[in-house]
Amino acid sequence: MEHLGGSAMYIGPAEIGLGKRESIADVARVMSGYVDGLMARVFEHQHVVELAEWSSIPVINGLSDYNHPCQAMADVLTIMEEFGGLKGINVTYVGDGNNVAVSLLHACAKLGANFTIANPEGYGMPGAAVEEGRKYAAETGSQVRLLNDPHAAVKDADVIYTDTWTSMGQEEEAARRERVFPPYQVNEQLVSEASERVIVLHCLPAHRNHEITDAVADGPHSRLFPQAHNRMHAQKAILVKLLAD
Repeated sequence: MEHLGGSAMYIGPAEIGLGKRESIADVARVMSGYVDGLMARVFEHQHVVELAEWSSIPVINGLSDYNHPCQAMADVLTIMEEFGGLKGINVTYVGDGNNVAVSLLHACAKLGANFTIANPEGYGMPGAAVEEGRKYAAETGSQVRLLNDPHAAVKDADVIYTDTWTSMGQEEEAARRERVFPPYQVNEQLVSEASERVIVLHCLPAHRNHEITDAVADGPHSRLFPQAHNRMHAQKAILVKLLAD
């Protein structure tokens, strides 16, 4: 907002408790009189939906337990910078089928990239999210593949993407996940099995030498930091689009 000439205010959990201290509908209507746009980072996706229903200003999903569309905007911008577009690009996500994976699937399918995910049994994306992705893929002619073998998944991959094995709100599962996910680590061996032009992405922060090794994160295939920088530029584009309409 400041880059675009505006100003921003931050209201954290200590100041507001969505649906607890104050109803979501009341928060939405009060904030609609204070600002021109609202970005919400929440745990429950329904909270973003309700904010949008009751707000008279644009509401941006900054992150929810279901998806992370703002991150996906930065991701596809990074891929476009590298390859000139997404049509026909093979994108492989390795790891937990979390909110980041859901938005990456939907963005890739909408823009014509082929999407593959490799995750342990029981850690896939929600079925409804996959069906929505398949619908978009049918419209653009792209492919969606759901696999469990990371080595098969990265074959011919132009992009390998990974994220933390334990997302916010899953802390009690951390020990179990640490036992399940090591075969899905993005390391030099896995990267060597992909296309020679492959780039590696991670939404950060990374747990280094867990889901991704130092050698890959800091290596020649890494685009982690251009991707991180693109979060700023992608969010500015979202704001311009919403506030200019």
